[in-house]
Amino acid sequence: MSVSPVKRQKMESALDQLKHHTTVVADTGDFNAIDEYKPLDATTNPSLILAAAQMPAYQKLVDDAVAYGKKLGGSEDEQIQNACDKLFVLFGAEILKRIPGRVSTEVDARLSFDKEGMIQRARRLIDLYKEAGIGKDRILIKLSSTWEGIQAGKVLEAEYGIHCNMTLLFSFAQAVACAEAGVTLISPFVGRILDWYVANGDKKAYEPSEDPGVKSVTKIYNYYKKFGYKTIVMGASFRNTGEIKALTGCDYLTISPKLLAELSKEHVKLTPTLSVKDAQACDLEKIHLDEKAFRWHHNEDQMAVEKLSDGIRKFAADAIKLETMLKERMFSAENGK
Repeated sequence: MSVSPVKRQKMESALDQLKHHTTVVADTGDFNAIDEYKPLDATTNPSLILAAAQMPAYQKLVDDAVAYGKKLGGSEDEQIQNACDKLFVLFGAEILKRIPGRVSTEVDARLSFDKEGMIQRARRLIDLYKEAGIGKDRILIKLSSTWEGIQAGKVLEAEYGIHCNMTLLFSFAQAVACAEAGVTLISPFVGRILDWYVANGDKKAYEPSEDPGVKSVTKIYNYYKKFGYKTIVMGASFRNTGEIKALTGCDYLTISPKLLAELSKEHVKLTPTLSVKDAQACDLEKIHLDEKAFRWHHNEDQMAVEKLSDGIRKFAADAIKLETMLKERMFSAENGK
């Protein structure tokens, strides 16, 4: 149904309406996009930082990270890792100047199966933020939702008071384990689930309400609200605005600048599709997952197994590209002497 030009002027944009029902988060490392769309929180990952670090506007941050890595000294690998951690924190600190809430900073995906390694790196990132005058309450540490990642999150939350955002979450088993671990927030992916079903099934297009990624997040949201879990559900990885609008009412949604722009230009009435009341009336049953049960249930979901491993590989590849870029900046001049 078309909306008359007069009514369109009076009606809030889809983005503004969404903000009444859901906390909107910007999925970007680009400060200009954050300034434009005024989200509460922002999320970053190695791929987003890699893209931003190649923009001319952010070369000062890259230079500062390189100088920091060199100042600390050590082997080439240690200097590069320190520069990389510092770059993530420098971007996070700049983003926090522009938002009232929290920024998510990701632990290296190559540690996805190393519980102690993830705990150590997370604490290092929090220390770097502390050095920059930023308290841990404004940071969410992103960890892969492997069994080891979820258990690292449990320790970081309970023993160190470090808030965690569990990412690369595709299966219901991952969501249940995260709730039982008591993490602050989960990022169930929507678009990457859709990608898998389109690539592996006969159906190539879905209505938003039938989108398998939307259905996955809806089930997780309903389960958390029915059984009183405090963990925030933040839908992530969207392919179109239809998916976003179909999850109106979800706790948080993290959205790319491109889709934020589209939502800001749309003038259609949004009504919440997710609510605590509806969730409490759903027929889901509570389950408990120890490590053996988690691995079995997650393994039964072919899509989730493939997308988790694929996601880890992609984030790891971009982390390596970022390190290579920093290495060239740090050592190419020396090597050329």
